[in-house]
Amino acid sequence: MTAMTGQQSYKAIQMSRRSLLVGAAAIGLSTAIPPMVAIAADAVAAASAAAGEIRPFRAEIPEAALIDLRQRLAVTRWPDKETVTDRSQGVQSARMRDLVSYWQTSYDWRKGEEKLNAVPQFLTNIDGLDIHFIHVRSRHENALPLIMTHGWPGSVFELLNVIGPLTDPTAHGGKAEDAFHLVLPSIPGFGFSQKPTSTGWNPQRIAAAWDMLMKRLGYNRYVSQGGDWGAIISDALGRQAPDGLLGIHVNRVERATTFPTAAAQALMNGAPAPDGLSRQEKRVFGEVRDFVNNGFGYAAIMNTRPETIGYGLADSPVGLAAWLYDKIADWVFTAGDPETALGKDALLDNITLYWLTNTGPSSARIYWENTVSGAKLTPIKVPVAVTVFPGEVYKPPKKWLSKAYPHLVYYNQVSKGGHFAAWEEPELFSQEIRAAFKAMQP
Repeated sequence: MTAMTGQQSYKAIQMSRRSLLVGAAAIGLSTAIPPMVAIAADAVAAASAAAGEIRPFRAEIPEAALIDLRQRLAVTRWPDKETVTDRSQGVQSARMRDLVSYWQTSYDWRKGEEKLNAVPQFLTNIDGLDIHFIHVRSRHENALPLIMTHGWPGSVFELLNVIGPLTDPTAHGGKAEDAFHLVLPSIPGFGFSQKPTSTGWNPQRIAAAWDMLMKRLGYNRYVSQGGDWGAIISDALGRQAPDGLLGIHVNRVERATTFPTAAAQALMNGAPAPDGLSRQEKRVFGEVRDFVNNGFGYAAIMNTRPETIGYGLADSPVGLAAWLYDKIADWVFTAGDPETALGKDALLDNITLYWLTNTGPSSARIYWENTVSGAKLTPIKVPVAVTVFPGEVYKPPKKWLSKAYPHLVYYNQVSKGGHFAAWEEPELFSQEIRAAFKAMQP
């Protein structure tokens, strides 16, 4: 099979986006960049899909795409400065201008690309879509296979710093029996996974695809972990309970399945917290009310009109950056200050991946898909472990989880970290994963 160079694929702009990339190793590859999208030939993708082939992958963005990005940043038309002194109107002008200046003049995507290419990456076609995933086997042969899923507005970049501690625990303060074989997929429509071109790619379908992926890799017994959408997908797996799924761990709990009925009714009616709640429970109730009233607008738009917001996300790198930055800033433990929690380069690795793959719009559609597929409220059938990080949006007490998670085997509240736990606190997160799945062992 003849390898296609990045420049050749750059010229293939108007071809079908069947695969997003040109192959790696035996299939030379490059990545999709809007408006310069690099893609593999349809025949190659079709043959791979038919065989269920697992193809090596490398991220190789054509330089022309990075030049285009810097040019777009240079001609940004900025909105007027906010008329308040806090974040109540959204991302503050000074912060965004500072980040964009760094993005244009100092940030180096090639270093981010090197981080991805330092670990084994692959593509495989499942249910008609090419799925991108990282697969790192532990040197400890009895390691437990673990599929771990990112969320929005994140990507596999969230999870890179836990690969070492989880696959090689003896080098990071753990024991050989704590080791995992790691599979880190990109959700369809995110990063280097293919974008769905028809409806139906909701968390239930993605969960079924993840089970197929694990079995295709030879893992007939495995566990699943996730935060944000990764938690919702892990919950979906737990409801499906396919043969071989031993249990799940989540660091984000679904409010719809765990919020007490009386509290939910009060929230809907604008009433005060029910009298029966404890002081801690009333604090959680107040945090949820604040989020619903002041922090949920992004989801309301993507739940109902992802295509509308998508035009701005696809056309303006600064618009995309502000849309992602706003929620990252809200949800890190250092609320409002993601640069301290993560660093500018880490923020821009993630934002630039969204830009270069034009997945701002397609990633938004998972909200719509989840909405139209309807709430899934049946209990999880497999053992469940939960870690609550203090910067998380929703921090339910243990007793609220019994209905959704009747087989809860581990619950822990930790002292630091936020919504992006693996990204913010990789060492603590890794310790929690080890403890959580150890609790499930006979």
